[in-house]
Amino acid sequence: MHPRTTARRRAAARATALTATCALLAAGTAGVAPAASAAGDHNYAEVLQKSLFFYDAQRSGDLPDDFRVSWRGDSGMDDGADVGLDLTGGWYDAGDHVKFGLPMAFTTTMLAWGAIESPGGYTASGQEDELLDSLRWVNDYFIKAHPEPNVLYAQVGDGDDDHKWWGPAEAMQMERPAFKVDASCPGSDVAGETAAAMAASSIVFADSDPAYAAELVTHAEQLYDFADTYRGEYSDCVPAGNFYNSWSGYQDELVWGAYWLYEATGDANYLAKAEAEYDGLSTEPQTDTRSYRWTVAWDDKSYGAYALLAQATGDQRYVDDANRWLDFWTTGYEGQRIDYSPGGQAHLDTWGSLRYAANTAFVALTYGDWLAQQGDTTRAQTYHDFGVSQIDYALGDNPRGSSYVVGYGENPPQDPHHRTAHGSWLDSLTDPAETRHTLYGALVGGPGSPDDSYTDDRGDYVSNEVATDYNAGFTSALAYLVDEYGGTPSASFPQPETPDQDEFFVESSLNQPGTQFTEIKAMVRNRSAFPARVLDDVRVRYWFTLDAGADPSTIQASTNYSECPDGTASVGHAGGDQYYVEIDCSGSPVYPGGQSQHRREIQFRVTADVWDPSNDWSYTGVGDDPAKNDRITLSEGSELLWGSAPGPVEPDTTAPTAPGTPVADDVTAYGATLTWAASTDTESGVASYDVLLDGAVVATTQDATHVLTGLDADTTYEVAVVATDNAGNTSQPSDVATFTTAEEPAPDTTAPTAPGTPAASSVTANGASLTWTASTDDGSGVASYDVLLDGTVVATSVTAEYTLTGLDADTTYEVAVVATDNAGNTSQPSGVATFTTAQAPDPGAISCTASYGVVNQWDSGFQSEVSVTNTGTETVEDAVVTWEFTNGETITQSWTGTATQSGATVTVVAPGWAPDLAPGMTWSFGFIGTGTPVAPTAILLNGTPCTME
Repeated sequence: MHPRTTARRRAAARATALTATCALLAAGTAGVAPAASAAGDHNYAEVLQKSLFFYDAQRSGDLPDDFRVSWRGDSGMDDGADVGLDLTGGWYDAGDHVKFGLPMAFTTTMLAWGAIESPGGYTASGQEDELLDSLRWVNDYFIKAHPEPNVLYAQVGDGDDDHKWWGPAEAMQMERPAFKVDASCPGSDVAGETAAAMAASSIVFADSDPAYAAELVTHAEQLYDFADTYRGEYSDCVPAGNFYNSWSGYQDELVWGAYWLYEATGDANYLAKAEAEYDGLSTEPQTDTRSYRWTVAWDDKSYGAYALLAQATGDQRYVDDANRWLDFWTTGYEGQRIDYSPGGQAHLDTWGSLRYAANTAFVALTYGDWLAQQGDTTRAQTYHDFGVSQIDYALGDNPRGSSYVVGYGENPPQDPHHRTAHGSWLDSLTDPAETRHTLYGALVGGPGSPDDSYTDDRGDYVSNEVATDYNAGFTSALAYLVDEYGGTPSASFPQPETPDQDEFFVESSLNQPGTQFTEIKAMVRNRSAFPARVLDDVRVRYWFTLDAGADPSTIQASTNYSECPDGTASVGHAGGDQYYVEIDCSGSPVYPGGQSQHRREIQFRVTADVWDPSNDWSYTGVGDDPAKNDRITLSEGSELLWGSAPGPVEPDTTAPTAPGTPVADDVTAYGATLTWAASTDTESGVASYDVLLDGAVVATTQDATHVLTGLDADTTYEVAVVATDNAGNTSQPSDVATFTTAEEPAPDTTAPTAPGTPAASSVTANGASLTWTASTDDGSGVASYDVLLDGTVVATSVTAEYTLTGLDADTTYEVAVVATDNAGNTSQPSGVATFTTAQAPDPGAISCTASYGVVNQWDSGFQSEVSVTNTGTETVEDAVVTWEFTNGETITQSWTGTATQSGATVTVVAPGWAPDLAPGMTWSFGFIGTGTPVAPTAILLNGTPCTME
């Protein structure tokens, strides 16, 4: 680091002051300030070490891999994207996540000033690298924020929107707009302060990295020219008025910025500019006396300018202004003095009172040393003792005997007003009750009144918030005190924090058991804070065992309720008899940001033809009440976050048995139906069969049958079959079978028979279902039917049924059907049927759509799912769905609805936890049945037919 050329020789100055004071005391002179007392019992080096840690904790952007704040992660990674720039980096201002340029730049200037004044303090405490790293981090951000000479991005994030949410920086989801000042809407205050910050920082880097220092000077000069040429207050252009409105205006920044450019460049023109602008600084009301009843802070740097210009020039007017200000803070000026608490705190203002005292203390210490060199030893001693006392007050020399620095001293604050340090996953200031991280080194606001009172209350943002500018003068004063009194940094600091609880976990409970299924309610929770993480590729796996005698092809998984918008359930095979259901919640971010944001509920069901959950890995942890289940695994992509899977399964290396020799039936000129005896596989189970025609694979099927098509007439073929199991093992080929296709048939010139007269059913106001007796054709076979509505072909169907839609309400229609065979011959029309559509429903009447699907089928049964959507405008209360089976099917069990059956009539009642169907809402339920399924022609909701999809 590079100390300023005008920096005082502290040892000589202190010795001069002490000698003069002792001489005056010996002579009995009245009214002289007491000699400097020894510093309090404080390890200033440790506090300095931790204060710099606080600045690391405030970082935004892409953090280094070896970052020492273990509970912080990357954040604000899209900052600037809205304006096409990379504005990542910098510091979050306080306990929130806005990057306010004005206080950030002031903080930087104060830290650099402290490094210039007291480089020995950083060297002695071993914190030089940490300081340089912090200053480079923030100046790199300023470089990004200054893409053009007359453009400066002064803020990222909207304060109002940011303050509506209480959560960690890593989980932010709100928009973070970037705001700039430019020639059309200038901000002399923020541009001038940023120029000061970069100029002062360049002095610190001048020795270690002269090229970087020169880059900072270039930006500083451009910014100062921008601030001077285009004058205006940045709060007129940037929405910071409720947070960091520059009440003092921008005149102080024009002085301040010019002064620091003088120090950085040695160009006397900048000093002259600072002096010229000085005359415009504020005065006490109705006087020409420079303001002295406030202090140096993010808003007003006039007071710092008094001291700096006094030291740079020796001009008495600057000395008088600096002395008047510091006298007001110490012994008083013309009968006026700042308020003091009984315990000795100089108390300027309610909000962040310790910050003002610390800033003033730093200037008093450094300026006092200069005064001592000028011979004003009395003031020098007074200012020095004041500076030490105010810092020591913050460290514990107060009536409470308590430190106001988090993580240091006796009874330090435990609950600062800081979102990320608190670590809530619920968007709650009060939950959890305890702050999850130690925000080492942060100076809290302190007493709100000059009475030494303070309550460690996270909700008290006046007394208990922290901010980068709170620690600015405080850190620089600490460096001074280390240089003067010494101290020892903590050799073991910092230690990485360990999570205080399970950050990611899955809770589960049993929704519904069954003889062929298990239905589970699972809740994924993200309480991460070490650091907080946003999960956007969540995978949940429920592990189970395939029971003896079960057919793997009958395993099905479905979600009955899911808070993952596009969540799906699929079955996976881990090897041997181990399987799992995987719930895919990817694309639905789960983050510690609120009651619903930090969790996802999923209700899913797994079924098979043989089912016994008692030996299932994940079922072991399932009870009637929700509880953590570490046998359900939670992953972010391929990264396991929670739970454990069953132990490794011995790989299946045994091939299935060879399939039986295929038999060809229903052989025609162009095709044949093959069947064969199924293979067996006692480990992972048979997955599929490859059908070989003349030695080449022509098809793959899961069933022990296949229909060959597209063959040549009067041709001999050889066929065989090879089985593959779920582990990928392949069987020996079956024996080869031979068959010959029929000869080419004679041309078909005979038309099909006429279809039966169509019958209309499920007639609604705008549709009807038609069925008819199929035509016969002894030649090429029936190919399709044309449906005629009032004599016009409106549709073609390949089956003997069709659903008409788009009809007019309360209208009579005539329908007929004509068949066409595969040779193009057409039949005579069927008989004409007449039907009349229903009247249009009332606006409040039930309107719905429905679908019926078969999701799995085996020899003796099937699994189906039904979905009904309320397309009307009114809620359907106590929803009941009915339909008629047409093929003798029988329901054996159902879920997400209670099914009963009387004859062919099925009635399904909505579950008690969701009995009503709101407009736009879809109710989906499933069931297992016996028999061969045929989709019903109509599904009714509370007695009203739904449009079939």
